[in-house]
Amino acid sequence: MRRRAAGAVVGVVAALSLVSCTIDGHAVREGRSVGSDTGHVDTSQFDKLLAECEVLPARTIAQAVGGTAARSNFFGANCRWTVSPGSIEVTFNWFEWGDYNLEKETAKRLGFTTENIQVRSQSGFTQRDPQRPGVCGVTAKSQSGGIFTWWVEPTSAPQGDACAAPIKLMELILSGAN
Repeated sequence: MRRRAAGAVVGVVAALSLVSCTIDGHAVREGRSVGSDTGHVDTSQFDKLLAECEVLPARTIAQAVGGTAARSNFFGANCRWTVSPGSIEVTFNWFEWGDYNLEKETAKRLGFTTENIQVRSQSGFTQRDPQRPGVCGVTAKSQSGGIFTWWVEPTSAPQGDACAAPIKLMELILSGAN
């Protein structure tokens, strides 16, 4: 009984000491200095905040991956469509401040195989998950900064190269097709 009481007292004291704990310094994003990144964004300046999800028409996305129709199912940091027939999942993201090399390192850390490619004179790479050989992602540098990534994930094994469809989508976006 005394051990339980002593243990409870030690636990309460430890918890109370952690609650009043402070850490010196300032929270800053990696690669930034204190005061250089306010985090304040006036979104009224961005009348087309989700326009990146409309960078290609749904019909063009569908045709590029071998379907006839694409239905958007999420617009946000990632844009997603389901293409039919065949239920092919397509994902697009554009990270305006994304780092190409960091994205590639992350893919490798996740166990994906990568291959360097050129798409419309832009550096790019493919990403493949050895556990899901029918799925492929393609990342390339955006002309206006940051990176674009297209992922194509069919529910059944694709005919031919799994990276052909995301490469086609990347070609379309880098050529300004819309």
